[in-house]
Amino acid sequence: MGHRDRSEQHQAAVGGSLSAGIERTESEARSGAGATAGSVTGSVAGAGNPTLLSITSHLGSFTKSEKRVAETVLHDPEAAVYTSITDMAEKAGVGETSVLRFCRKLGFQGYQEFKLSVAQHLSSPAFQVLGEIEESDSAEDVLSKLTAINAQAIQDSAALIDLGAVQQAADMLLAARTIWFLGIGTSGLSALDAKHRLLRLGIHVQAETDTHLMKMQAAMATPQDVVVGLSVSGSTRDLVDALQLAKSNGVRTVCLTGHAKSPITRVSDVVLLTASKEAPLAGGSFSAKLSQLHAIDVLSTILALRLQDSAFAALEKTAKSVLDKLY
Repeated sequence: MGHRDRSEQHQAAVGGSLSAGIERTESEARSGAGATAGSVTGSVAGAGNPTLLSITSHLGSFTKSEKRVAETVLHDPEAAVYTSITDMAEKAGVGETSVLRFCRKLGFQGYQEFKLSVAQHLSSPAFQVLGEIEESDSAEDVLSKLTAINAQAIQDSAALIDLGAVQQAADMLLAARTIWFLGIGTSGLSALDAKHRLLRLGIHVQAETDTHLMKMQAAMATPQDVVVGLSVSGSTRDLVDALQLAKSNGVRTVCLTGHAKSPITRVSDVVLLTASKEAPLAGGSFSAKLSQLHAIDVLSTILALRLQDSAFAALEKTAKSVLDKLY
């Protein structure tokens, strides 16, 4: 947190010079000057990113709050690609609605579409999809790099996991009548994996990946149930809406996300963090999914240790039930 505080203090410190640079750019544009100002805005314009150029051209039409979002994005476009809408609003010192208005004024439906557009022009498509992997890498290089990346993802997740929050989540799950794991896309696959693990421990658990059905299940859940939402970004609208609906019915909620400050954390009683630096074009990255599965593994193992004999009996019973399915 100390590093982040220093980063935000630095951002505030450069705010004055950034605004001055923006004003100079607008003045030169009106006077027909071809050169851009010697500021952050000028360097961004030189980069030729259409989305960032569009932000610069709209500076005169933005409201005060929208302009603060623009300045934050122009100051560090790459950081904007990896932040949630909640993080962006906090960095700019505005509300989330101001961030959405900023995006829509630029012609985007929402913040995610805006981030995707920025990301598409920050680096080559190959880098956005492959990350540290280069086109010239050998199979040995790919193996080495991916092993390091995935191992680092688990180490980062271990550093982020709040054991107090894990224990609190375990208490809630053990006391629940039914546990619902909800997830969409690759997070839906992690939700199904969580269901499989807890089912083998003899726990009454369900999982849902269909957006309509999860809303129905959330509507029917009771205060004796627990709903767990999985989302790397923490900004998946249908999932957040389902948790909000469940919470409004008195249902206890837990989320597993890569962003401490995101919409899903506001509707969750317990937040379990995982490591994830996932660009918009790299959605569903293996390292992010691996972080989710690692957290699920930790949680399910703690549950097994709490249940002891009943869990071991359930594991034996479920294993025997599928013996005839193997050669």
